[in-house]
Amino acid sequence: MTGSFPECRKVVIIAAPHSSGWDVVWGLAAKMGLGLGIEFMGKAELFRGPLGWFLRKLGGIPTDRQNPRGLAGIMAARFAERDTLWLALAPEGTRRPRPRWKTGFWRIARAANVPVQCVAFDYPNKAIVVGPLIDLSDDMAADLDRIAQIYAPYRGKRRPINPVR
Repeated sequence: MTGSFPECRKVVIIAAPHSSGWDVVWGLAAKMGLGLGIEFMGKAELFRGPLGWFLRKLGGIPTDRQNPRGLAGIMAARFAERDTLWLALAPEGTRRPRPRWKTGFWRIARAANVPVQCVAFDYPNKAIVVGPLIDLSDDMAADLDRIAQIYAPYRGKRRPINPVR
């Protein structure tokens, strides 16, 4: 791992590029190895059966990707109820190439009034890079452009970063 996590109590952590199931393995290993109390969002399908119990125990929050309506408000309420919450998610929403990122992370962070911590999987250099902490503005497009510049140098296990916008 390179970089360091911020000294803040509430943050949305975005991890990209998400191009392999190994991203989850390495991300959970880093979380446990560093002793970080990070909760994470994942597709609901992963939370079925014994794996679901295990992922919930590790801080997993199942999400219905087919029906995300109201999720930003639900997660903002969770932030409001807690003294500390670090929430991680993959903004691409899938391992498959997509034309652009989903914007749920931005909506959650704005609704909760918390910053976004950029974390990159850098497979060519065998590293997880903890990048800058971003305070979001009211301009989603400008924020996404700024975030795209941060992630531009990184390549996932199977492909480079998907376009942010």
